[in-house]
Amino acid sequence: MKNRFCLIAFLFVYSISGFVQTTAQWRGPERNGIFPESNLLKAWPAEGPAMLWKTEIIGNGYGAPTVTAGRIFITGEVDSTGYLFAFTLEGKLLWKSEYGKEWVVNYQGSRCAPTVAGDLVYVCSGLGDLACFDAGNGRKKWSVDMIHDLHGRFTLFGHAESSLIDGDKVFLVPGGKDTNVVAMNRFTGKIIWISKGQGEIPGYNSPYLIKLPARHVLVTFTAYSMLGLDAQTGQLLWVHPQDNIPVPERKPGNGDTHSNTVIYDSGFIYYFAGDGNCAVKLELSADGKNIRQVWRNKTIDNYMGGFVKQGKYLYSCVSEKRQLKCLDAATGLVVDSLKCGAGSIILADSMLYYYNQKGEVRLVNPGQGKMVQSGFFKLTAGTKEHFSHPVVDKGVLYIRHGGVMVAYDVARK
Repeated sequence: MKNRFCLIAFLFVYSISGFVQTTAQWRGPERNGIFPESNLLKAWPAEGPAMLWKTEIIGNGYGAPTVTAGRIFITGEVDSTGYLFAFTLEGKLLWKSEYGKEWVVNYQGSRCAPTVAGDLVYVCSGLGDLACFDAGNGRKKWSVDMIHDLHGRFTLFGHAESSLIDGDKVFLVPGGKDTNVVAMNRFTGKIIWISKGQGEIPGYNSPYLIKLPARHVLVTFTAYSMLGLDAQTGQLLWVHPQDNIPVPERKPGNGDTHSNTVIYDSGFIYYFAGDGNCAVKLELSADGKNIRQVWRNKTIDNYMGGFVKQGKYLYSCVSEKRQLKCLDAATGLVVDSLKCGAGSIILADSMLYYYNQKGEVRLVNPGQGKMVQSGFFKLTAGTKEHFSHPVVDKGVLYIRHGGVMVAYDVARK
């Protein structure tokens, strides 16, 4: 009986711990643009997948939704105020909570995708204010003002960071000269460490966490640098300069937009920074303290569409030529192209979902380096730019266009 009680207690503690550590976030559970789905359609009918529902109440914004086991969270701006919205999976509004003023200077609206860790939700405004909410009822737990509390600085087009969680820490890049990158206790908002970084303004980037045996490495961009920091202490481990813009010519809006989250796979970091060094592969040492450049492809000018890696290949848009490209991950060379506009890309059930800046949505079979389109439709609902990233969860494709979020059935019956 005693052993049985101990086992039950262990399973209870384990289940609670697992719940707390479960994170739903920007570009999927691993932040790499891959959504762990199965049994999805491999081709769409001529009219596209069936629409399940849509909502038109989320306000202005570009931030993608974040989907959990039972809820959808998304941010939006209404009359200059930012709100976090919570919906059921059927599209019914459960609650909305104000998180403060939102960015209205240009490209008006919210930027971030909410991060859900256990029963808490984290959002960051275009003004750089970070807030934590109760996922159940929308009550605000705490908030931090990037400018007044952390001496941060604005970017030209507004802060665009989707929060990253590591254990009890949540990270933010205020971009202050002395408070460049900070880690806060995610339950209280209290500062754990501060890094001076390179003293640059933020680079519109949502950071990535590399979990090595020796340490966890936080990877993010500021205006002209990619930084690798020890996530536990804030120690700056290495810097990879974005050297495309000479120092005398550097100013907000000129070479400082690095919106794509990096990807780490099998000892290598991949990043696509169209306003920086473009497509780059770096080798990371086993202890996380050193990097070595393997290749650089200056033709891949992807500013904010994200990219994915499947097997031996990388998939990304290019902005100037408005195409979808496939690169050999070993060499960085382009092996295939599709003329389908510049846009955002994710992968689910071994298929690419591509949402371009004209509102065209494509399903693409990546094959083995030879891409083939197998579905198409055009999103006509909503207004302003088609900049949001798609999300696939439990057989449903979610796309946000301005004040509209639409859910499509992409499950195979």
